[in-house]
Amino acid sequence: MVHRLIVQYGRPTDPAEFDRHYREVHVGLAQAIPGLLRFTLGHPASMDPTAPAPYLIAELDFESAEAMAAGMGSAAGRAAGVDVASFATGGASMAAFDVDDVTPGG
Repeated sequence: MVHRLIVQYGRPTDPAEFDRHYREVHVGLAQAIPGLLRFTLGHPASMDPTAPAPYLIAELDFESAEAMAAGMGSAAGRAAGVDVASFATGGASMAAFDVDDVTPGG
């Protein structure tokens, strides 16, 4: 089973600088986290016109909650966590869960 960490970033004060830092610095820090199986991200569009979407959503997959805890507690995981404060001027929230794949035929 996959354990997924979701990070949702609020709208930054300087979106261009956020995107530059995220791609040039933060992605590399996150990719160095031990046990990381998959790392995806995207700029979502809200499907509810009354509620804004997060500016960016990142999904990080690990083999288990224990693997995620070990990776995030490593030097690389701590470095990625510390880096968030340097660019996430719109704030960031995180949630984690065991993925339950309910794809038909899956």
